[in-house]
Amino acid sequence: MTTNIEDCVRESLRQYFRDLDGMAPSNVYEMVIQRVEKPVLEEIMACAEGNQSRAAQWLGLNRNTLRKKLLQHGLLDPQA
Repeated sequence: MTTNIEDCVRESLRQYFRDLDGMAPSNVYEMVIQRVEKPVLEEIMACAEGNQSRAAQWLGLNRNTLRKKLLQHGLLDPQA
């Protein structure tokens, strides 16, 4: 059986809500985006062998936007 990304996200969210045990969730959208974005960037950068222009193209992002996201997630040296 193959599990797709959507199913993984659904199951993770269901578990998150179960773990809250009745407490109200907060900032769920931002939390999910932050948790998903970093591994996506890591994998794309690895596949692109660190080439930001290629990675940006594959992601459909402007290179400057990619660079900003890499910095936000601590995936790029700010001095680079």
